[in-house]
Amino acid sequence: MVEEFADPGVIERLLDGAPTWFVVGLGADPQRDAYWVAQDLQRHGKRVVPIHPRALPVHGEQGYATIGEAAAAVGAPDVVDMFVRSDRVGPFVDQAVDAGARAVWMQFGVVDEEAARRAAGAGLDVVMDRCPSDEWARRGG
Repeated sequence: MVEEFADPGVIERLLDGAPTWFVVGLGADPQRDAYWVAQDLQRHGKRVVPIHPRALPVHGEQGYATIGEAAAAVGAPDVVDMFVRSDRVGPFVDQAVDAGARAVWMQFGVVDEEAARRAAGAGLDVVMDRCPSDEWARRGG
């Protein structure tokens, strides 16, 4: 169930205490949700590392083609935030686990309960079908 991966305590802990976010699907297109959510993450003091096949810099941060390449360059992420289709998210969740992430966050509409369970079973916090920007707005900030 999706609600299983929307624990308010986990969401709050990640929003308040996870400084480094790898954002899968973050490219340089300002029309995409990943672009403005990443800006919001930065406004809240997060370091945002773009993960995109083109590996372009976005919002002043070098991009990387894979989670593994980014982790090798900048260290393990606190959160891997996923802006990919549900049918593509599983391998990214597995890469997040392999990279030593503390959490995975799947954006609105991104639902893969099997992948979420794999991540939780590996000890990661998991948030699914939520947006950090909306969660901050819900908290009044």
